[in-house]
Parts: sequence; structure tokens; C-alpha cells
Amino acid sequence: MNIALVHPEIQDFINASLDKDVFALSLSKNKFSEVDWHEIINQIKAKQKAKTKLPSWFSKENIVYPSPISIEQSTDEQVANFKANLFGGNSLIDISGGFGVDSYYFSKTTAKVIHCEINAELSSLVKHNFEVLNTLNIDCYTGDGTEILKNLNQRFDTIYVDPSRRNDAKGKVFLLNDCEPNVPQNLDFYFQFSSKIFVKTSPMLDISVGISELKNVKNIYCIALNNEVKELLFEIHQNYNDTIVLKAINIHKHKTAVFETIVSKTYETTYSEPVKYLYEPNAAQLKTGAFEAIGCVFQLNKLHKHTHLYTSKTLQNFDGRTFEITHVLPYHKTQATEYLKNKNLHINSRNFPLSVAELRKKWNINEGKDEYVFFITTLNNEKTMIFCKRIANE
Repeated sequence: MNIALVHPEIQDFINASLDKDVFALSLSKNKFSEVDWHEIINQIKAKQKAKTKLPSWFSKENIVYPSPISIEQSTDEQVANFKANLFGGNSLIDISGGFGVDSYYFSKTTAKVIHCEINAELSSLVKHNFEVLNTLNIDCYTGDGTEILKNLNQRFDTIYVDPSRRNDAKGKVFLLNDCEPNVPQNLDFYFQFSSKIFVKTSPMLDISVGISELKNVKNIYCIALNNEVKELLFEIHQNYNDTIVLKAINIHKHKTAVFETIVSKTYETTYSEPVKYLYEPNAAQLKTGAFEAIGCVFQLNKLHKHTHLYTSKTLQNFDGRTFEITHVLPYHKTQATEYLKNKNLHINSRNFPLSVAELRKKWNINEGKDEYVFFITTLNNEKTMIFCKRIANE
């Protein structure tokens, strides 16, 4: 890490440039001979991204940032804080620590944290930031986390792994067997040092594939922030062979919605045509694929096996979006011309032959204000338009 980046005049310049056009700024002359201009520009770019992703770090003086892409790939502050509350105890080792956001929040609930990072430059930067943040219970180790775990040769309450999804031979990957470290291959080795392991994966990973690649999975957390799925987190306990609980977590500013289902359980789903209320699951719920369980748990009727929307006659408390249906019409030219053409509507297409973009173009539909239209296939396999108004419940 270039320590000159924290010189007061350079930090003042970075902070004064956060609202400026970075591209235009990059073409200007370097004002500081002791630091490469590209490094300063990267600090500005990265800190701009940190403003919303890591607000607590953004507001702290003398934090040094890695490349902007590393900031994009790091854990959001709210997500890391949620995960930290899953942990606790005396010790945790983060064997692929990266920029250290997860380790920092883990240190708030765990007495002692070990942060491992194979990139020496990044490891040095992280150590500096932990000192700036006055975090005294994290030790930083530079090197391969699996080797560090072996050399430390001690028990931990928790091992946390966020395997790299970059493979030298295959490029960007999602399967755990293709990531580095290879968690499925190393599980028995990890169990020598802890009976509890948490594995962070890409939100693109198929949950059933993750289960098949791993063993002893107890809980799976599908974590979304403001209705965008950020990651999957597999909780593994040594010798555990009971039911797997799948948890959809949707974090908002003022609340965190949690929906739980049992992976192996059969849920009886009821179906019906649209009635008074319409329900759209949140992104985390949809990612779980537990579509039958959603209807069963919330006492809702599903519209169609492949239309993942729900309905009810009476208003139910629901974690996703809720709408009051104003009218339901068949998708025919006459009705579409009257109710769609040149109108201002929010539109959504579910299990329907035309996409949102195609529907907007076909009927010249402008962005909506208050009214929503869902284009769906109903229980009777009819192409249908559901007009509705949003009920605020988030």
C-alpha cells in the first residue's frame, strides 16, 4: 500500500473531487509528485462507489480503497452486518478475506477474527484500514488462507470462506468445485479445525447444485438487499444430516423480511383465478424456488404452476409486493387497444409470450405512475391482463 495516499493534502483533494467527472479529471495534470495519478483517480472512483455500499467506511477519514471493481465485488455493509449476527463466540477465521468488510463486521460479534488474504498489497491495505477503524481484535495474515489455517493448527468456532469465482483456466465460474479454494474438496480438512463452516457463493449458483456439491448443510441463506439478491450463504455443521432450512432474507432500511422453508418438505399448493389481491414474491423468495411453499405459508392461491404470482380474497400479510386488483381482462386486441395503447402504466410480464420491452413497443405504453398491469397466463392457460394498484407494505 502506498502510504502517501493518506497524506492530508491528497486526502483533501480526493474528498473535494468526489462529485466531479472522474474521466475529465483523469486527463488533467497530476498535482502530487509522490503518488501516481492513476492511483489517486482510482481512490476517487472507489470512494464514489463506497458512498452507498459502505457508508460507514465512506464517512471515516484515511480509509484507503482497492480498485473500484474490488469495491463492487465486496459485501454491502448492511449484508455484512446481517451475517455478523449469525456468528459469535470466541474465534473466527476468514480464509479468503478480500477487502475485509465481512471480517470487520464479524469482529463486532466474535471475540477474535483472523483475516487471510493472498494478495500482499491488498492485505497491507486491509491492515491499515482496520487500524483506522480502531478494530483491535482482527489479526491480518498474508498468504493462502487454507495454508494459514494449516500452519496455525488451532480450533476455531467458525470458518468463513468466500471462494474466488475466477478460475485461471475457465474464467468466471459459479460451481463451487471450480472456485478457489475448492470448498467441496477441502471440507474434511476444514472440519479438522472447526465444526461450523459458512460458505459464501455467487447469487447465480443454483441452490440445488450447491447442496449436491456440499455435505452436512444445515441452513441456506438467500440474502437480498432492497430486493436484489446479493449472495447465497451455506451454513455447514460437522456430522449434520438432518433437514435443510432455506431462508429468504430481504434487507430493507427499516426492516428485514425473513421467509423460511424446508428443502425436502412437500407443500400442498392451491390454485385459483385472480380474485381481489395480487402478490409478487420478493427477489430472495423467488431465488429459493420454493414457489409451492410461498403459497402454503402465506395462505395464498397460485395463479398457475409457472406463473409465480399469488392471489387471495382477503388481504394477507406478505413479504413481497402486494396489489389490489381493479380489473382483469383477457389479452385480446380490442381490450388491449382500449386499455393499453398510449397509456402510462407499470408493466410486468410473467409466464407470458411477450417481454416487457416487446409489450411497451407493441402498444406504445409509457412508464407508469400509479397503475400496474401484469401480463400473465392463468390457471386455464389464458393470456390475461391484471390491472391493479400497489398497496404499500415495504
